[in-house]
Amino acid sequence: MNTLSYKTVSANKNTVNKEWIVVDAEGEILGRLASNIAKVIRGKHKPTFTPHVDCGDNVIVINADKIRLTGNKLGDKVYVRYTGYPGGQRFVSPKELMAKFPERIIEKAVRGMLPKNRLGRQLFKNLYVYAGTEHKHEAQSPKPVKF
Repeated sequence: MNTLSYKTVSANKNTVNKEWIVVDAEGEILGRLASNIAKVIRGKHKPTFTPHVDCGDNVIVINADKIRLTGNKLGDKVYVRYTGYPGGQRFVSPKELMAKFPERIIEKAVRGMLPKNRLGRQLFKNLYVYAGTEHKHEAQSPKPVKF
C-alpha cells in the first residue's frame, strides 16, 4: 500500500486554482442564493479547501434587481447601520434598498455569511454584483452556473 497517497494537501495562494463563474439571480430566493454564493467564494465546494486560504472562485451575479424575498420580508425586514454620530442609527427596508441600490441586498446577504476577519474581507472582493444582464468581466470567460 502506498502511504504517500494519504497525505493531506494544504492549498496556498500559489497552488490554488481560481475560476470565474456567473450566476443569474432572476427569480432566485435571496438567502438560498446567498448561501450558495458564499460557499463558492469561500471554496468549500472544492476538495482542496483550506480554511485559512482564499481558495474559492470569483463570482459574478447578474440580474440582482430580480431577486425574490419570501413572506413579508420585503417590507418588514430592516437593515441597520450607524453613522458614528449620536443619534445616527439609520434604518432601511429591502424595498427602499431595491429602489436605489439593488446590488447591495445580495452583497449584504453574502457578506454576513463570510468570516468576520481579514480573510472574510479579502473573500468579499471576489464577488461582483450587477443589476442588469451586462457585466464587464467577459475577458475572464466566466462559466454560467445554476444553483
